Amino acid sequence: MIGILIVAHGNLGESLIDCAAYVLGKRPEHLLALDVTDSGDTERLLAEARGMIATLDEGEGVLILADIYGATPCNTVCRLVEPGRVEAVAGASVPMLLKAITYRREALKQLADRVVQGAHEGTFHIHPEYADAGA
Repeated sequence: MIGILIVAHGNLGESLIDCAAYVLGKRPEHLLALDVTDSGDTERLLAEARGMIATLDEGEGVLILADIYGATPCNTVCRLVEPGRVEAVAGASVPMLLKAITYRREALKQLADRVVQGAHEGTFHIHPEYADAGA
């Protein structure tokens, strides 16, 4: 099973995991969050992330979800990517995480592509004529 690591600002990573656990009825296995609250010590952050990757990797690799491309969490993640072992996707969201959890038995590269697809499919512009459909 592919491990999943979320690297994000504040407590966003744990919050995404809480959302997934709520939807799925239990906390998924092999899923961790590295909450970035201080952008000062990137070497410590890297070391912590590497330790989490080692914990999560059961031989099939680890997918990392980062929040904002170009920000400290994602810049750190970029230094961790090892094609075929550690893949990363930026723009972490609940739809992406649920897609990752659901299809984590696929090949790592294929899973990363599917997660990006999940982000696109989970994003909608809600037009006013549809806004009252649920009321």
